[in-house]
Amino acid sequence: MVVFHVKFSKKRAVILAASLVLVVALGLLLGGCFHKKAASNGKTATGVTTNEDRIAYLLQYGWQVKPDPVESMDLMVPETLTDAYQSYEELQKQQGFSLADYCGKQVTRYTYTVTNYPDVADGVQANLYICESTVIAGDIICLGENGFQAGLTFPSGKS
Repeated sequence: MVVFHVKFSKKRAVILAASLVLVVALGLLLGGCFHKKAASNGKTATGVTTNEDRIAYLLQYGWQVKPDPVESMDLMVPETLTDAYQSYEELQKQQGFSLADYCGKQVTRYTYTVTNYPDVADGVQANLYICESTVIAGDIICLGENGFQAGLTFPSGKS
Protein backbone atom coordinates (compact mmCIF):
# COMPACT_ATOMS: atom_id res chain seq x y z
CA MET A 1 0.00 0.00 0.00
CA VAL A 2 1.34 3.39 -1.01
CA VAL A 3 0.32 6.54 0.80
CA PHE A 4 1.00 10.04 -0.47
CA HIS A 5 0.89 13.01 1.77
CA VAL A 6 0.49 16.40 0.14
CA LYS A 7 0.22 19.61 2.07
CA PHE A 8 -1.61 22.52 0.46
CA SER A 9 -1.95 25.99 1.78
CA LYS A 10 -5.30 27.72 1.27
CA LYS A 11 -3.70 30.08 -1.22
CA ARG A 12 -2.30 27.19 -3.28
CA ALA A 13 -5.68 25.35 -3.18
CA VAL A 14 -7.51 28.47 -4.41
CA ILE A 15 -5.00 28.97 -7.24
CA LEU A 16 -5.32 25.31 -8.23
CA ALA A 17 -9.14 25.47 -8.19
CA ALA A 18 -9.17 28.73 -10.20
CA SER A 19 -6.78 27.21 -12.75
CA LEU A 20 -8.99 24.15 -13.08
CA VAL A 21 -12.09 26.30 -13.65
CA LEU A 22 -10.19 28.36 -16.23
CA VAL A 23 -9.06 25.25 -18.12
CA VAL A 24 -12.61 23.80 -18.16
CA ALA A 25 -14.12 27.13 -19.28
CA LEU A 26 -11.52 27.49 -22.04
CA GLY A 27 -12.20 23.92 -23.19
CA LEU A 28 -15.95 24.58 -23.38
CA LEU A 29 -15.40 27.83 -25.23
CA LEU A 30 -13.04 26.32 -27.80
CA GLY A 31 -15.24 23.24 -28.15
CA GLY A 32 -18.16 25.49 -29.09
CA CYS A 33 -16.05 27.42 -31.60
CA PHE A 34 -14.82 24.39 -33.48
CA HIS A 35 -17.96 22.25 -33.36
CA LYS A 36 -19.37 22.03 -36.89
CA LYS A 37 -22.90 23.26 -36.98
CA ALA A 38 -25.02 20.93 -39.07
CA ALA A 39 -27.32 23.66 -40.33
CA SER A 40 -28.08 27.23 -39.41
CA ASN A 41 -31.80 26.97 -40.05
CA GLY A 42 -32.73 26.20 -36.46
CA LYS A 43 -33.83 22.63 -37.18
CA THR A 44 -32.39 19.75 -35.19
CA ALA A 45 -30.08 18.11 -37.72
CA THR A 46 -28.02 15.84 -35.46
CA GLY A 47 -28.94 12.50 -33.93
CA VAL A 48 -30.98 11.51 -36.98
CA THR A 49 -30.42 7.74 -36.90
CA THR A 50 -33.78 6.02 -37.47
CA ASN A 51 -36.57 6.20 -40.01
CA GLU A 52 -38.74 7.87 -37.37
CA ASP A 53 -36.03 10.51 -36.82
CA ARG A 54 -35.91 11.26 -40.55
CA ILE A 55 -39.69 11.58 -40.78
CA ALA A 56 -39.69 13.85 -37.71
CA TYR A 57 -36.95 15.97 -39.27
CA LEU A 58 -39.01 16.49 -42.42
CA LEU A 59 -42.06 17.26 -40.30
CA GLN A 60 -40.12 20.15 -38.69
CA TYR A 61 -40.27 21.77 -42.12
CA GLY A 62 -43.97 20.96 -42.51
CA TRP A 63 -43.58 17.97 -44.84
CA GLN A 64 -45.77 14.92 -44.49
CA VAL A 65 -44.32 11.83 -46.11
CA LYS A 66 -45.21 8.19 -46.57
CA PRO A 67 -43.71 6.22 -43.68
CA ASP A 68 -41.25 4.14 -45.69
CA PRO A 69 -38.52 5.57 -47.91
CA VAL A 70 -38.88 4.97 -51.63
CA GLU A 71 -35.12 4.47 -51.79
CA SER A 72 -32.01 4.61 -49.65
CA MET A 73 -28.63 4.78 -51.32
CA ASP A 74 -25.05 5.04 -50.07
CA LEU A 75 -23.04 7.68 -51.93
CA MET A 76 -19.56 9.15 -51.70
CA VAL A 77 -19.25 12.93 -51.77
CA PRO A 78 -16.37 13.66 -54.19
CA GLU A 79 -13.06 14.93 -52.80
CA THR A 80 -13.72 18.23 -54.58
CA LEU A 81 -17.06 19.55 -55.75
CA THR A 82 -17.07 19.79 -59.53
CA ASP A 83 -19.16 22.17 -61.63
CA ALA A 84 -21.94 19.59 -61.69
CA TYR A 85 -22.35 20.03 -57.93
CA GLN A 86 -22.20 23.83 -57.80
CA SER A 87 -25.92 24.62 -58.28
CA TYR A 88 -26.83 21.94 -55.73
CA GLU A 89 -24.22 23.33 -53.32
CA GLU A 90 -25.76 26.81 -53.73
CA LEU A 91 -29.20 25.40 -52.87
CA GLN A 92 -27.72 23.76 -49.78
CA LYS A 93 -25.90 26.93 -48.67
CA GLN A 94 -29.21 28.81 -48.82
CA GLN A 95 -30.50 26.31 -46.25
CA GLY A 96 -27.44 26.51 -44.00
CA PHE A 97 -25.86 23.27 -45.23
CA SER A 98 -22.64 22.72 -47.17
CA LEU A 99 -21.57 19.57 -48.98
CA ALA A 100 -18.04 20.99 -49.11
CA ASP A 101 -17.72 20.17 -45.41
CA TYR A 102 -18.23 16.48 -46.25
CA CYS A 103 -16.00 16.01 -49.31
CA GLY A 104 -14.57 12.50 -49.41
CA LYS A 105 -17.12 11.13 -46.93
CA GLN A 106 -19.74 8.45 -47.38
CA VAL A 107 -23.34 9.60 -46.97
CA THR A 108 -26.72 7.94 -47.28
CA ARG A 109 -29.53 9.49 -49.29
CA TYR A 110 -33.06 8.68 -48.13
CA THR A 111 -35.90 9.50 -50.52
CA TYR A 112 -39.49 9.83 -49.28
CA THR A 113 -42.77 10.42 -51.09
CA VAL A 114 -44.24 13.78 -50.05
CA THR A 115 -48.00 13.66 -49.50
CA ASN A 116 -48.78 17.33 -48.80
CA TYR A 117 -47.07 19.47 -51.43
CA PRO A 118 -49.46 22.35 -52.22
CA ASP A 119 -51.24 22.08 -55.58
CA VAL A 120 -49.25 19.00 -56.67
CA ALA A 121 -50.92 15.66 -56.08
CA ASP A 122 -48.22 13.21 -57.20
CA GLY A 123 -44.54 12.94 -58.01
CA VAL A 124 -43.04 15.03 -55.20
CA GLN A 125 -40.21 13.54 -53.17
CA ALA A 126 -38.02 14.64 -50.28
CA ASN A 127 -34.34 13.72 -50.19
CA LEU A 128 -32.26 13.74 -47.02
CA TYR A 129 -28.51 13.22 -47.11
CA ILE A 130 -27.17 11.91 -43.82
CA CYS A 131 -23.58 11.45 -42.68
CA GLU A 132 -22.98 9.81 -39.30
CA SER A 133 -26.48 10.65 -37.97
CA THR A 134 -26.30 14.29 -39.14
CA VAL A 135 -28.46 15.74 -41.91
CA ILE A 136 -25.95 17.41 -44.23
CA ALA A 137 -28.22 18.27 -47.17
CA GLY A 138 -31.77 17.94 -48.40
CA ASP A 139 -34.17 18.93 -51.11
CA ILE A 140 -37.70 18.64 -52.42
CA ILE A 141 -37.97 17.43 -55.98
CA CYS A 142 -40.89 17.01 -58.34
CA LEU A 143 -40.49 14.60 -61.19
CA GLY A 144 -42.16 14.93 -64.56
CA GLU A 145 -42.92 17.55 -67.17
CA ASN A 146 -43.32 20.49 -64.78
CA GLY A 147 -40.60 19.24 -62.43
CA PHE A 148 -38.59 21.34 -60.02
CA GLN A 149 -36.05 21.13 -57.24
CA ALA A 150 -36.25 23.28 -54.13
CA GLY A 151 -34.95 23.52 -50.61
CA LEU A 152 -36.63 21.87 -47.64
CA THR A 153 -38.54 24.98 -46.54
CA PHE A 154 -42.28 24.53 -46.98
CA PRO A 155 -43.48 26.92 -49.70
CA SER A 156 -45.21 29.92 -48.20
CA GLY A 157 -48.31 31.37 -49.76
CA LYS A 158 -49.35 28.05 -51.29
CA SER A 159 -52.68 26.48 -50.48
